[in-house]
Amino acid sequence: MSESRSNILVIEDEPPLRKFLRVTLESQNYNVIEATRGEEGLRHAAVGQPDLVILDLGLPDVDGIEVTRRLREWSSVPIIVVSARGKEQDKVVALDAGADDYLTKPFGVGELLARVRVAMRHATSVKQDSGDPVFAVAGLTVDLAKREVSIDGKAVHLTPNEYRVMTVLVKNAGKVMTHRQLLHDVWGPGSGNETHYLRVYMNQLRQKLEAEPARPRYLLTEPGVGYRLAAE
Repeated sequence: MSESRSNILVIEDEPPLRKFLRVTLESQNYNVIEATRGEEGLRHAAVGQPDLVILDLGLPDVDGIEVTRRLREWSSVPIIVVSARGKEQDKVVALDAGADDYLTKPFGVGELLARVRVAMRHATSVKQDSGDPVFAVAGLTVDLAKREVSIDGKAVHLTPNEYRVMTVLVKNAGKVMTHRQLLHDVWGPGSGNETHYLRVYMNQLRQKLEAEPARPRYLLTEPGVGYRLAAE
């Protein structure tokens, strides 16, 4: 008897993309539930309790951002938004509304599956609400219990503010964090417009953690949106 398959709800009105998502996800043994409209998707989410939602922003009835807000009123299910190119503000609004990640159309199989894996892992760690206080990826290790950061086993000294930024990113590893979310979590309410703070601290962190700060491996920029800590 095989283990139960994870259920992924796809809310997408474009038939070719919906088919691509279904075929790709089913090839990885996910069970796919499809909806072509926002209201239909919300009903499926309520009844089916999916493990992940992939959501188009441009739906024919309810705006994808509104779907995200309504889902977040009662569910913490991971939401990956798919959006057209050049709509950075839509992505920011969707992430601030509660989406976990976004993919820009067109996207490939590898990128889609990587984002799905990260979202699933993050959801599992949130459900367990404990997990391992040590985050590690490709030579970078952050021990939240000991407040220690190292690269390839060598300790790296961070200032208190640098460490606070790093902590928020680690707790949301793999997830896109908008400028507003990061500023709020690190410096509190009322700091949402101080994006220059983030630029300064992200630059300092890259100088300390990245082998090539101009081509970061860990601390990734999502242009016009925010930052993401690589999770794999």
